[in-house]
Amino acid sequence: MKFAHILLKNTFNIPKQVDRFSKFSPSPLSMKQFIDFGSANACEKTSFMFLRQELPVRLANIMKEIDFLPDKLISTPSVQLLHSWYAQSLMEIVDFLEKDPDDKKVLNMFTETLINVRNRHNNVVPTMAQGVVEYKETFGVDPVTNQNVQYFLDRFYTSRISTRMLINQHTLIFSGSTNPVHPKHIGSIDPNCDAVEVVRDAYESSKMLCDQYYLTSPEVEIKQVNSVEPNEPINIVYVPSHLYHMLFELFKNAMRATVETHENSTHLPPIKVRVSLGSEDLTIRMSDRGGGVPLRKIERLFSYMYSTAPSPVNDNARNAPLAGFGYGLPISRLYAKYFQGDLQLYSMEGYGTSAVIYLKALSTESVERLPVFNRSALRHYQTSTEADDWCIPSSEPKKLGKYDYNMQEVRTEGNLN
Repeated sequence: MKFAHILLKNTFNIPKQVDRFSKFSPSPLSMKQFIDFGSANACEKTSFMFLRQELPVRLANIMKEIDFLPDKLISTPSVQLLHSWYAQSLMEIVDFLEKDPDDKKVLNMFTETLINVRNRHNNVVPTMAQGVVEYKETFGVDPVTNQNVQYFLDRFYTSRISTRMLINQHTLIFSGSTNPVHPKHIGSIDPNCDAVEVVRDAYESSKMLCDQYYLTSPEVEIKQVNSVEPNEPINIVYVPSHLYHMLFELFKNAMRATVETHENSTHLPPIKVRVSLGSEDLTIRMSDRGGGVPLRKIERLFSYMYSTAPSPVNDNARNAPLAGFGYGLPISRLYAKYFQGDLQLYSMEGYGTSAVIYLKALSTESVERLPVFNRSALRHYQTSTEADDWCIPSSEPKKLGKYDYNMQEVRTEGNLN
Protein backbone atom coordinates (compact mmCIF):
# COMPACT_ATOMS: atom_id res chain seq x y z
CA MET A 1 0.00 0.00 0.00
CA LYS A 2 2.88 2.32 0.88
CA PHE A 3 4.54 1.57 -2.48
CA ALA A 4 1.29 2.36 -4.31
CA HIS A 5 1.04 5.67 -2.45
CA ILE A 6 4.61 6.64 -3.44
CA LEU A 7 3.96 5.64 -7.05
CA LEU A 8 0.76 7.70 -7.16
CA LYS A 9 2.54 10.70 -5.63
CA ASN A 10 5.35 10.49 -8.20
CA THR A 11 2.86 10.17 -11.06
CA PHE A 12 1.34 13.55 -10.21
CA ASN A 13 4.78 15.08 -9.58
CA ILE A 14 6.41 13.99 -12.85
CA PRO A 15 4.92 16.73 -15.14
CA LYS A 16 5.88 19.32 -12.52
CA GLN A 17 9.51 18.14 -12.49
CA VAL A 18 9.63 17.91 -16.30
CA ASP A 19 8.41 21.51 -16.57
CA ARG A 20 10.86 22.61 -13.89
CA PHE A 21 14.01 21.13 -15.43
CA SER A 22 13.11 21.68 -19.08
CA LYS A 23 13.33 25.43 -18.44
CA PHE A 24 17.12 24.99 -18.19
CA SER A 25 19.45 24.34 -21.12
CA PRO A 26 21.87 21.40 -20.95
CA SER A 27 25.54 22.23 -20.28
CA PRO A 28 27.69 20.70 -23.05
CA LEU A 29 31.13 19.44 -22.08
CA SER A 30 34.22 19.20 -24.25
CA MET A 31 36.38 16.12 -24.54
CA LYS A 32 39.13 18.11 -22.80
CA GLN A 33 36.82 18.84 -19.86
CA PHE A 34 35.97 15.14 -19.56
CA ILE A 35 39.68 14.28 -19.59
CA ASP A 36 40.79 17.03 -17.22
CA PHE A 37 38.11 16.16 -14.70
CA GLY A 38 38.75 12.43 -14.82
CA SER A 39 42.53 12.54 -14.73
CA ALA A 40 43.37 15.25 -12.18
CA ASN A 41 42.37 13.76 -8.82
CA ALA A 42 38.75 13.28 -9.82
CA CYS A 43 36.33 14.40 -7.12
CA GLU A 44 33.26 12.21 -6.72
CA LYS A 45 31.45 14.89 -4.74
CA THR A 46 31.86 17.42 -7.58
CA SER A 47 30.64 14.89 -10.15
CA PHE A 48 27.65 14.02 -7.95
CA MET A 49 26.64 17.67 -7.53
CA PHE A 50 26.91 18.30 -11.29
CA LEU A 51 25.07 15.16 -12.43
CA ARG A 52 22.15 15.44 -10.00
CA GLN A 53 21.34 18.74 -11.73
CA GLU A 54 22.50 18.03 -15.30
CA LEU A 55 20.92 14.61 -15.86
CA PRO A 56 17.38 15.79 -14.95
CA VAL A 57 17.85 18.77 -17.31
CA ARG A 58 18.82 16.51 -20.21
CA LEU A 59 16.06 13.99 -19.49
CA ALA A 60 13.38 16.68 -19.04
CA ASN A 61 14.33 18.53 -22.24
CA ILE A 62 13.82 15.45 -24.39
CA MET A 63 10.74 14.27 -22.44
CA LYS A 64 9.14 17.62 -23.25
CA GLU A 65 9.53 16.88 -26.97
CA ILE A 66 7.90 13.45 -26.73
CA ASP A 67 4.60 15.26 -26.13
CA PHE A 68 4.80 16.80 -29.61
CA LEU A 69 4.92 13.47 -31.42
CA PRO A 70 1.70 12.33 -33.15
CA ASP A 71 -0.83 11.20 -30.53
CA LYS A 72 -1.17 7.81 -32.22
CA LEU A 73 2.59 7.24 -31.96
CA ILE A 74 2.68 8.28 -28.30
CA SER A 75 -0.15 5.85 -27.55
CA THR A 76 1.69 2.79 -28.90
CA PRO A 77 2.64 0.30 -26.15
CA SER A 78 6.35 0.65 -26.93
CA VAL A 79 6.44 4.45 -26.58
CA GLN A 80 4.29 4.27 -23.43
CA LEU A 81 6.80 1.82 -21.91
CA LEU A 82 9.69 4.03 -22.92
CA HIS A 83 8.07 7.11 -21.41
CA SER A 84 7.62 5.27 -18.11
CA TRP A 85 11.36 4.44 -18.07
CA TYR A 86 12.29 8.08 -18.53
CA ALA A 87 9.84 9.25 -15.88
CA GLN A 88 11.12 6.70 -13.36
CA SER A 89 14.76 7.60 -14.05
CA LEU A 90 14.05 11.32 -13.74
CA MET A 91 12.37 10.92 -10.36
CA GLU A 92 15.09 8.61 -9.02
CA ILE A 93 17.79 11.19 -9.80
CA VAL A 94 15.71 14.13 -8.55
CA ASP A 95 15.49 12.35 -5.19
CA PHE A 96 19.19 13.15 -4.65
CA LEU A 97 18.79 16.94 -4.98
CA GLU A 98 18.43 17.49 -1.24
CA LYS A 99 20.85 14.78 -0.08
CA ASP A 100 24.18 15.50 1.59
CA PRO A 101 27.11 15.32 -0.89
CA ASP A 102 29.53 14.81 2.02
CA ASP A 103 27.86 11.53 2.98
CA LYS A 104 29.77 8.60 1.46
CA LYS A 105 26.66 6.41 1.61
CA VAL A 106 24.77 8.96 -0.50
CA LEU A 107 27.55 8.93 -3.11
CA ASN A 108 27.50 5.12 -3.23
CA MET A 109 23.71 5.09 -3.54
CA PHE A 110 23.91 7.62 -6.36
CA THR A 111 26.39 5.48 -8.31
CA GLU A 112 24.14 2.45 -7.86
CA THR A 113 21.14 4.49 -9.05
CA LEU A 114 23.02 5.59 -12.17
CA ILE A 115 23.89 1.98 -12.96
CA ASN A 116 20.21 1.03 -12.58
CA VAL A 117 19.18 3.92 -14.85
CA ARG A 118 21.71 2.88 -17.48
CA ASN A 119 20.51 -0.75 -17.36
CA ARG A 120 16.87 0.34 -17.54
CA HIS A 121 17.62 2.32 -20.71
CA ASN A 122 19.60 -0.44 -22.44
CA ASN A 123 16.75 -1.20 -24.83
CA VAL A 124 15.61 2.36 -25.51
CA VAL A 125 16.68 2.29 -29.18
CA PRO A 126 14.89 -0.94 -30.23
CA THR A 127 11.87 -0.08 -28.06
CA MET A 128 11.38 3.30 -29.75
CA ALA A 129 12.04 1.67 -33.12
CA GLN A 130 9.33 -0.89 -32.37
CA GLY A 131 6.94 1.95 -31.58
CA VAL A 132 7.65 3.50 -34.99
CA VAL A 133 7.04 0.11 -36.64
CA GLU A 134 3.72 -0.26 -34.79
CA TYR A 135 2.68 3.22 -35.92
CA LYS A 136 3.69 2.67 -39.56
CA GLU A 137 1.89 -0.67 -39.80
CA THR A 138 -1.33 0.82 -38.43
CA PHE A 139 -1.41 4.35 -39.83
CA GLY A 140 1.14 4.49 -42.65
CA VAL A 141 3.47 7.42 -43.33
CA ASP A 142 2.82 10.99 -44.43
CA PRO A 143 5.38 13.75 -45.14
CA VAL A 144 4.62 15.84 -42.04
CA THR A 145 4.84 12.86 -39.68
CA ASN A 146 8.02 11.66 -41.37
CA GLN A 147 9.61 15.10 -40.96
CA ASN A 148 8.64 15.39 -37.29
CA VAL A 149 9.65 11.85 -36.35
CA GLN A 150 13.01 12.20 -38.13
CA TYR A 151 13.70 15.48 -36.32
CA PHE A 152 12.64 14.03 -32.96
CA LEU A 153 14.53 10.73 -33.19
CA ASP A 154 17.79 12.43 -34.17
CA ARG A 155 17.48 14.55 -31.04
CA PHE A 156 16.13 11.74 -28.87
CA TYR A 157 18.93 9.30 -29.69
CA THR A 158 21.56 12.05 -29.37
CA SER A 159 20.18 12.83 -25.91
CA ARG A 160 20.47 9.17 -25.01
CA ILE A 161 24.09 9.03 -26.20
CA SER A 162 24.87 12.06 -24.04
CA THR A 163 23.22 10.77 -20.85
CA ARG A 164 24.99 7.42 -21.21
CA MET A 165 28.27 9.28 -21.71
CA LEU A 166 27.81 11.15 -18.42
CA ILE A 167 26.68 8.05 -16.55
CA ASN A 168 29.51 5.90 -17.91
CA GLN A 169 32.15 8.48 -16.99
CA HIS A 170 30.91 8.70 -13.41
CA THR A 171 30.40 4.98 -12.81
CA LEU A 172 33.66 3.91 -14.47
CA ILE A 173 35.82 6.50 -12.70
CA PHE A 174 34.25 6.14 -9.25
CA SER A 175 33.39 2.42 -9.19
CA GLY A 176 36.81 1.74 -7.63
CA SER A 177 37.96 -0.61 -10.36
CA THR A 178 40.25 -0.09 -13.35
CA ASN A 179 39.56 -1.82 -16.66
CA PRO A 180 42.46 -4.31 -16.95
CA VAL A 181 42.16 -4.34 -20.75
CA HIS A 182 42.37 -0.55 -21.02
CA PRO A 183 44.14 0.71 -17.87
CA LYS A 184 44.94 4.12 -19.40
CA HIS A 185 41.34 4.93 -20.34
CA ILE A 186 39.67 7.74 -18.42
CA GLY A 187 36.19 6.35 -18.05
CA SER A 188 35.16 5.45 -21.59
CA ILE A 189 37.64 7.90 -23.18
CA ASP A 190 41.02 6.90 -24.59
CA PRO A 191 43.43 9.89 -24.38
CA ASN A 192 45.51 8.24 -27.12
CA CYS A 193 42.91 6.52 -29.29
CA ASP A 194 44.71 4.79 -32.18
CA ALA A 195 42.29 5.33 -35.08
CA VAL A 196 43.87 2.68 -37.32
CA GLU A 197 43.70 0.08 -34.55
CA VAL A 198 39.96 0.73 -34.13
CA VAL A 199 39.55 0.42 -37.92
CA ARG A 200 41.23 -3.01 -37.82
CA ASP A 201 39.11 -4.16 -34.85
CA ALA A 202 35.89 -3.14 -36.60
CA TYR A 203 37.02 -4.83 -39.82
CA GLU A 204 37.83 -8.13 -38.08
CA SER A 205 34.44 -8.22 -36.34
CA SER A 206 32.61 -7.45 -39.58
CA LYS A 207 34.69 -9.98 -41.49
CA MET A 208 33.73 -12.71 -39.02
CA LEU A 209 30.02 -11.97 -39.52
CA CYS A 210 30.43 -11.79 -43.30
CA ASP A 211 32.29 -15.11 -43.39
CA GLN A 212 29.57 -16.76 -41.30
CA TYR A 213 26.78 -15.54 -43.57
CA TYR A 214 28.35 -15.53 -47.05
CA LEU A 215 31.30 -17.94 -46.50
CA THR A 216 33.57 -15.26 -47.96
CA SER A 217 34.54 -11.64 -47.33
CA PRO A 218 36.56 -8.89 -49.03
CA GLU A 219 40.02 -7.92 -47.81
CA VAL A 220 40.82 -4.44 -46.51
CA GLU A 221 43.57 -2.02 -47.51
CA ILE A 222 44.38 0.62 -44.89
CA LYS A 223 46.53 3.69 -45.52
CA GLN A 224 47.20 6.52 -43.10
CA VAL A 225 48.44 10.05 -43.55
CA ASN A 226 49.54 12.05 -40.51
CA SER A 227 50.17 15.59 -41.70
CA VAL A 228 50.67 16.85 -38.13
CA GLU A 229 53.42 14.40 -37.16
CA PRO A 230 54.52 12.56 -40.33
CA ASN A 231 55.33 8.85 -39.94
CA GLU A 232 53.77 8.78 -36.46
CA PRO A 233 50.64 6.78 -35.53
CA ILE A 234 47.37 8.72 -35.66
CA ASN A 235 46.10 9.23 -32.11
CA ILE A 236 43.32 11.49 -30.87
CA VAL A 237 41.32 11.91 -27.67
CA TYR A 238 38.11 10.01 -28.34
CA VAL A 239 35.66 7.35 -27.20
CA PRO A 240 36.83 4.14 -28.96
CA SER A 241 33.43 2.46 -28.60
CA HIS A 242 31.76 5.33 -30.50
CA LEU A 243 34.27 5.13 -33.37
CA TYR A 244 34.03 1.34 -33.41
CA HIS A 245 30.23 1.55 -33.66
CA MET A 246 30.45 3.78 -36.75
CA LEU A 247 33.14 1.73 -38.48
CA PHE A 248 31.51 -1.62 -37.73
CA GLU A 249 28.27 -0.44 -39.35
CA LEU A 250 30.07 0.92 -42.42
CA PHE A 251 32.13 -2.25 -42.84
CA LYS A 252 29.01 -4.44 -42.60
CA ASN A 253 27.31 -2.41 -45.34
CA ALA A 254 30.40 -2.34 -47.55
CA MET A 255 31.01 -6.09 -47.20
CA ARG A 256 27.42 -7.04 -47.93
CA ALA A 257 27.29 -4.80 -51.00
CA THR A 258 30.65 -6.08 -52.28
CA VAL A 259 29.83 -9.77 -51.86
CA GLU A 260 26.35 -9.49 -53.38
CA THR A 261 27.52 -7.35 -56.33
CA HIS A 262 30.39 -9.72 -57.17
CA GLU A 263 28.72 -13.02 -56.27
CA ASN A 264 29.67 -14.55 -59.63
CA SER A 265 33.28 -13.35 -59.52
CA THR A 266 36.25 -15.40 -58.36
CA HIS A 267 37.83 -12.35 -56.74
CA LEU A 268 36.28 -9.74 -54.46
CA PRO A 269 37.61 -6.18 -54.78
CA PRO A 270 39.06 -4.97 -51.46
CA ILE A 271 37.56 -2.31 -49.23
CA LYS A 272 39.93 0.66 -49.14
CA VAL A 273 40.28 2.76 -45.99
CA ARG A 274 42.29 5.94 -45.73
CA VAL A 275 42.85 7.64 -42.36
CA SER A 276 44.08 11.25 -42.47
CA LEU A 277 44.93 13.58 -39.61
CA GLY A 278 45.04 17.33 -40.23
CA SER A 279 45.29 20.35 -37.96
CA GLU A 280 41.49 20.43 -37.43
CA ASP A 281 39.99 17.12 -38.55
CA LEU A 282 40.60 13.42 -38.37
CA THR A 283 39.00 11.99 -41.50
CA ILE A 284 38.33 8.33 -42.26
CA ARG A 285 37.21 7.42 -45.78
CA MET A 286 35.98 3.90 -46.53
CA SER A 287 35.48 3.03 -50.22
CA ASP A 288 33.94 -0.12 -51.67
CA ARG A 289 33.04 -1.42 -55.11
CA GLY A 290 29.65 -2.70 -54.09
CA GLY A 291 27.65 -1.22 -56.95
CA GLY A 292 26.63 2.01 -55.24
CA VAL A 293 23.14 3.44 -54.79
CA PRO A 294 21.21 6.10 -56.74
CA LEU A 295 21.48 9.68 -55.52
CA ARG A 296 17.75 9.85 -54.70
CA LYS A 297 18.15 7.00 -52.19
CA ILE A 298 21.11 8.37 -50.25
CA GLU A 299 19.11 10.42 -47.76
CA ARG A 300 16.64 7.58 -47.26
CA LEU A 301 19.50 5.49 -45.88
CA PHE A 302 19.48 7.86 -42.90
CA SER A 303 15.70 7.87 -42.47
CA TYR A 304 14.00 6.11 -39.55
CA MET A 305 10.59 6.06 -41.22
CA TYR A 306 11.65 4.83 -44.65
CA SER A 307 13.74 1.87 -43.55
CA THR A 308 13.04 -1.07 -45.84
CA ALA A 309 14.59 -3.58 -43.45
CA PRO A 310 12.24 -6.31 -42.15
CA SER A 311 11.03 -6.17 -38.57
CA PRO A 312 13.42 -7.90 -36.18
CA VAL A 313 12.73 -11.34 -34.81
CA ASN A 314 13.01 -11.77 -31.05
CA ASP A 315 15.59 -14.49 -30.59
CA ASN A 316 16.30 -14.19 -26.86
CA ALA A 317 18.50 -11.15 -27.51
CA ARG A 318 21.00 -13.17 -29.55
CA ASN A 319 20.52 -11.03 -32.65
CA ALA A 320 22.97 -8.30 -33.53
CA PRO A 321 22.01 -4.90 -32.05
CA LEU A 322 19.36 -3.11 -34.13
CA ALA A 323 19.12 -6.08 -36.48
CA GLY A 324 16.09 -5.58 -38.70
CA PHE A 325 15.37 -1.93 -37.82
CA GLY A 326 17.77 -0.36 -40.31
CA TYR A 327 18.91 2.18 -37.71
CA GLY A 328 22.64 1.47 -38.03
CA LEU A 329 23.52 4.34 -40.37
CA PRO A 330 21.39 7.11 -38.84
CA ILE A 331 22.63 6.34 -35.33
CA SER A 332 26.24 6.07 -36.55
CA ARG A 333 25.88 9.57 -37.95
CA LEU A 334 24.60 10.76 -34.56
CA TYR A 335 27.67 9.30 -32.85
CA ALA A 336 29.85 11.26 -35.28
CA LYS A 337 27.88 14.48 -34.79
CA TYR A 338 27.77 14.13 -31.00
CA PHE A 339 31.29 15.58 -30.68
CA GLN A 340 30.91 18.02 -33.61
CA GLY A 341 31.90 15.56 -36.37
CA ASP A 342 29.84 14.13 -39.21
CA LEU A 343 29.29 11.06 -41.39
CA GLN A 344 28.57 11.43 -45.11
CA LEU A 345 27.95 9.00 -47.96
CA TYR A 346 29.10 9.60 -51.54
CA SER A 347 27.98 7.01 -54.06
CA MET A 348 28.55 6.24 -57.74
CA GLU A 349 25.69 4.06 -58.91
CA GLY A 350 27.05 1.13 -60.84
CA TYR A 351 30.46 1.30 -59.17
CA GLY A 352 30.59 1.76 -55.40
CA THR A 353 30.22 3.95 -52.33
CA SER A 354 32.55 6.02 -50.18
CA ALA A 355 31.64 6.72 -46.58
CA VAL A 356 33.49 9.53 -44.83
CA ILE A 357 33.71 10.02 -41.06
CA TYR A 358 34.80 13.45 -39.85
CA LEU A 359 36.02 13.85 -36.25
CA LYS A 360 37.54 16.85 -34.48
CA ALA A 361 41.30 16.45 -34.09
CA LEU A 362 41.50 18.71 -31.02
CA SER A 363 39.92 17.77 -27.69
CA THR A 364 39.00 21.42 -27.08
CA GLU A 365 36.95 21.42 -30.32
CA SER A 366 35.17 18.13 -29.51
CA VAL A 367 32.21 19.59 -27.63
CA GLU A 368 28.94 17.78 -27.00
CA ARG A 369 26.16 18.62 -29.46
CA LEU A 370 22.99 18.53 -27.35
CA PRO A 371 19.30 19.09 -28.11
CA VAL A 372 17.49 21.77 -26.12
CA PHE A 373 13.74 22.28 -25.97
CA ASN A 374 12.90 25.89 -26.87
CA ARG A 375 10.76 27.90 -29.28
CA SER A 376 12.93 26.94 -32.25
CA ALA A 377 12.42 23.26 -31.49
CA LEU A 378 8.71 23.82 -31.04
CA ARG A 379 8.44 25.45 -34.48
CA HIS A 380 9.84 22.30 -36.09
CA TYR A 381 6.92 20.26 -34.76
CA GLN A 382 4.38 22.89 -35.80
CA THR A 383 5.64 23.26 -39.37
CA SER A 384 3.37 21.86 -42.07
CA THR A 385 4.45 20.76 -45.51
CA GLU A 386 4.12 23.62 -47.98
CA ALA A 387 3.95 23.53 -51.76
CA ASP A 388 7.33 23.05 -53.41
CA ASP A 389 8.75 26.25 -54.91
CA TRP A 390 10.65 24.33 -57.59
CA CYS A 391 9.14 22.68 -60.66
CA ILE A 392 8.49 18.99 -60.17
CA PRO A 393 9.03 16.87 -63.31
CA SER A 394 5.87 15.12 -64.45
CA SER A 395 5.91 11.44 -65.29
CA GLU A 396 4.86 12.25 -68.88
CA PRO A 397 6.71 15.07 -70.69
CA LYS A 398 4.64 17.77 -72.34
CA LYS A 399 4.04 17.52 -76.08
CA LEU A 400 6.19 20.45 -77.06
CA GLY A 401 5.48 19.97 -80.78
CA LYS A 402 1.91 21.20 -80.33
CA TYR A 403 2.11 24.87 -79.42
CA ASP A 404 -0.94 26.86 -78.39
CA TYR A 405 -0.59 30.09 -80.39
CA ASN A 406 -3.84 31.54 -79.06
CA MET A 407 -2.58 31.22 -75.49
CA GLN A 408 0.72 32.85 -76.47
CA GLU A 409 -1.15 35.81 -77.97
CA VAL A 410 -3.16 36.27 -74.76
CA ARG A 411 0.04 36.23 -72.66
CA THR A 412 1.76 38.73 -74.99
CA GLU A 413 -1.20 41.15 -74.89
CA GLY A 414 -1.30 40.85 -71.11
CA ASN A 415 2.37 41.71 -70.81
CA LEU A 416 2.02 44.76 -73.15
CA ASN A 417 -0.91 46.09 -71.20
